Amino acid sequence: MAERDSLTGERPDSGWIVRDAIPDDDGAACLEIYAPFVRDSFVSFEERVPTLEDFAQRIRAATTTHAWLVLELAGQVVGYAYASAHRSRAAYRWAVDVTVYIGPSYRRSGAGRRLYTELLERLRRQRFEVACAGITLPNDASVGLHRAMGFEPVGVYKRIGWKMGAWRDVSWWQLELAPATDAPPTELLRAIEAWPDPPMSRR
Repeated sequence: MAERDSLTGERPDSGWIVRDAIPDDDGAACLEIYAPFVRDSFVSFEERVPTLEDFAQRIRAATTTHAWLVLELAGQVVGYAYASAHRSRAAYRWAVDVTVYIGPSYRRSGAGRRLYTELLERLRRQRFEVACAGITLPNDASVGLHRAMGFEPVGVYKRIGWKMGAWRDVSWWQLELAPATDAPPTELLRAIEAWPDPPMSRR
């Protein structure tokens, strides 16, 4: 039997909605989830919490080229995930960075897996080949999530960032979104081409 959510008493597959973020509507909720990772942890390497205006613009930029999804339960945004370009050089364009953040009350509830499942499917439809994720160490929960989603560790940047009074290592993980071949990749689809009318997904 599926484990019930510790807050709601619901099974993890009950009532969840994964949908596209709306910058002006969801920016504040997403920023509320993100801000403690900036202020109180080394998970994010940002040192100042972005303004709401800046954060909403991040959502707009992500949804133009890739995707920014939110997870909603009973009308409340409890987590989000997004994709962005891995690097700016042209030959990198089939690689994408992915990130997920979950509110404190919903961690270890399957929320991250729900968001990633939808996000990775979106990226496959756009013809991306590789998803990359950087995890500031130690972070057993994030390592466990990425491993469960099929990501494999590919290396560690040692002493790459200074946060909260210490040098931090970042572990890099990679997932093949399409079968690996030596053939030239198919050109990417724009987000609007891959899903002209984005569906809302219930998980």
